[in-house]
Amino acid sequence: MDFSHEVFLHRLAQTSTNPFLISIERAEGVYMYTPDGKDYMDMISGIGVSAIGHRHPHVVKAIKEQLDKHLHVMVYGEYIQSTSNRLASKLTSLLPSTLNCAYFVNSGTEANEAALKLAKRVTGRTEIISYRKSYHGSTHGSLSVSGNETKKQAFRPLLPDVRFINFNNPDDLSQISTRTACVIMETVQGDAGVRIPDKTYMQALRNRCTETGTLLILDEIQCGMGRTGKWFAFEHFDIVPDVLTVAKAFGGGLPIGAFISSEQNMFHLTHNPILGHITTFGGNPVCCASALATLEVIETEQLLAQVEQKGKLIESLLQHPKIKAIRRIGLLFAFDFESDEIVNRIVNYAKENGVICYWFLSHPNSFRIAPPLTITDSEIRKACQVIKQAIDQA
Repeated sequence: MDFSHEVFLHRLAQTSTNPFLISIERAEGVYMYTPDGKDYMDMISGIGVSAIGHRHPHVVKAIKEQLDKHLHVMVYGEYIQSTSNRLASKLTSLLPSTLNCAYFVNSGTEANEAALKLAKRVTGRTEIISYRKSYHGSTHGSLSVSGNETKKQAFRPLLPDVRFINFNNPDDLSQISTRTACVIMETVQGDAGVRIPDKTYMQALRNRCTETGTLLILDEIQCGMGRTGKWFAFEHFDIVPDVLTVAKAFGGGLPIGAFISSEQNMFHLTHNPILGHITTFGGNPVCCASALATLEVIETEQLLAQVEQKGKLIESLLQHPKIKAIRRIGLLFAFDFESDEIVNRIVNYAKENGVICYWFLSHPNSFRIAPPLTITDSEIRKACQVIKQAIDQA
């Protein structure tokens, strides 16, 4: 095995000048283990991916069974494969009837890219409206509709005809017009520090999009798949999007995303031009098997019914006078502090003592936790004790 810092830092491209630099040899449940046996509690689920814990036995079993059958056999959309058929049937069965057709891709940013293309194709329009402080990915199109100028200014020019409005501000909805192809929105803004919209706002947004013939794209890459206590966060607001994007927790640890809409909308990608969206590895059978098993675990273990109780327990254990605000929906948390220096000290102390928390890119005065939905009450108490100590010393 090679856990060389030298190779990691100089033969693998870096994303920052100060990575976490923890060597991980194996992972199980809520824990990750270093080669020398130190354990870390993953209280961020690998940034939302390992929502049913690491290496859930049912997921591992499904992956192994698919490995014994076949791996990649053809680009997306040409061969009939049992795993993708079964996943599409299961996923759409969990959604409203208008979200009845799924296209499997490789990641969240690709799902958002494709959703933007679909909206332009369906409406024949070009204007896209997104939200300030939003995050939808790092490829050019997804970056174009993300609302953090610091992260995107070095890569301009980006996609034209994009405008930004303020999250949860009903006055801005008048900017949605018959020129607008789509509004793309995180149902709950993640990177901005867990910003939760009002139900009345979401319903007004839905109505405005319907009035103007604008497609509403809801990005649930981080907040979907049970994270908020419902299968999908939009269920909290009694609305239905025209297009839904999912990824992260969807794959149970393997890379897969999806954009879902009506069959009528999706048919636009088959002609004028043919192959309106294509992918070589989208719908990979091993990834589909893992995703299907993940949905089955959430359902059979009744994890959704446990989310709110676990979220309330964490919130009760992490009360502290240094905390300026707590924002929570289900098991997705942001804790606000006076400065980013305090947050850095908290995150680093927790890491040194075996608990992984993390920052928000667009809200450095907060730290995040989003533990696996499978975390036990005793594991919650153990992790929160360390986090509380981290806040004390900060």
